[in-house]
Amino acid sequence: MGRNQIYEPKVARVSGQFAVRGMNYCVNEWGDANLPLLVYLHGWADTGSTFQFVVDALGGDWHVVAPDWRGFGRSSCECTSYWFPDYVADLHALLELFSPDEPVRLVGHSMGANVASLYAGTMPERVRAFVNVEGFGLKDSDPDEAPGRYRSWIERSLEAPTFSEYANLDVLAQRIQKRYPAMGGGAAAFVAREWASEGADGTVRLRADRRHKLPNPVLYRRAEAEACCRAITADTLLVVGSESTFAEDIGSSVERMFPGASHASIDGAGHMLHFEAPRALAGVIEDFLQPSL
Repeated sequence: MGRNQIYEPKVARVSGQFAVRGMNYCVNEWGDANLPLLVYLHGWADTGSTFQFVVDALGGDWHVVAPDWRGFGRSSCECTSYWFPDYVADLHALLELFSPDEPVRLVGHSMGANVASLYAGTMPERVRAFVNVEGFGLKDSDPDEAPGRYRSWIERSLEAPTFSEYANLDVLAQRIQKRYPAMGGGAAAFVAREWASEGADGTVRLRADRRHKLPNPVLYRRAEAEACCRAITADTLLVVGSESTFAEDIGSSVERMFPGASHASIDGAGHMLHFEAPRALAGVIEDFLQPSL
């Protein structure tokens, strides 16, 4: 796969570093700051910059802001572990920078949508509208798992596992396209260059802190997450891919978690809708957000 095949963005992106809670946060931006604000929150091991495909497909004019979460992409974090509440606090600090006086439109994917859900229920006055793309929590945990989980975290924290390495960027791009066949080769090459960097020896490593791979010692408590989500007051849209089993695997409590939410399904797409069906996702997002303008 040659470099001349890399996807060419239609809308220019500017990426900058911002001081957020003692860290350097990379924030990706598209569009003029005077345009309506849309904040996008990426999923685990992704980056904000790969929202490029959806940005290019948006029909209207937007100021899109998409941070790289702490320890992913080009955002730093001197963390020994990653705690989910920190993402929620990071989001609040970022919104205080980009929209201190007005509620925002949030679009979140997977982990990013889970962060946004907790935030929108905890700080409902700060969210105008919310598009949740495949981020409906996790299965509930059995408290009896706690001793084993703590043990696993303690033992593995002595030497955190690593992310995979690749011989070069083209190998990574081929791996991405194989996993998401609906993507073109150029789009996969673009994602590879956003996800990873080349070392001095030519080896490609993901821009992700390996400590993200440590098990969370604190079990997921679904009842708490559901309580936060039920406190959301913003108009909410739940988006799924027709080929994804993500929501199905969690179970029927999604309806209980987001009472009154609207629903949309995108045909032919799996969990990574912004890769597999960016035009369709852009259309669904804009149709839903139009009344908030």
